[in-house]
Amino acid sequence: MNCPRCGSVVSESDKFCPRCGQSLVGVVAGFLMATTPTIPGYRVKKVLGVVTGLTPRTRGVLGRFIAGLETLVGGEVTAFTSELEKARFEALDRLRARAQELGANAITGVDLETSEVFQGVVVISATGTAVIVEPEATV
Repeated sequence: MNCPRCGSVVSESDKFCPRCGQSLVGVVAGFLMATTPTIPGYRVKKVLGVVTGLTPRTRGVLGRFIAGLETLVGGEVTAFTSELEKARFEALDRLRARAQELGANAITGVDLETSEVFQGVVVISATGTAVIVEPEATV
């Protein structure tokens, strides 16, 4: 099994990735996610429907203050980078959980979007199609 964040090989008994610290609770070995409509080497046996994982985020006063200081210098606003990265993983994890509730073993057509809904509130949305796939027969 691989860590969904950094890709390193982890044991199925691990609760956290030893390399990056990502929580592995709920991560299922063999669950596939792809941005493409198909997964090479697999055929879609059944389409279960559209699934979505959302996570709204905001920064506290201190985080906004630090980000404001970083904008004065220019370049990457690291105060937001780590929060957006965590939010992306959380949205994908919620997407996977919704698909598993339907009985899926894969998601195709994964799309990630970010939008600001209120001043200072950002929503990360992950959407895809929950499917049941099986390996294609090799000749």
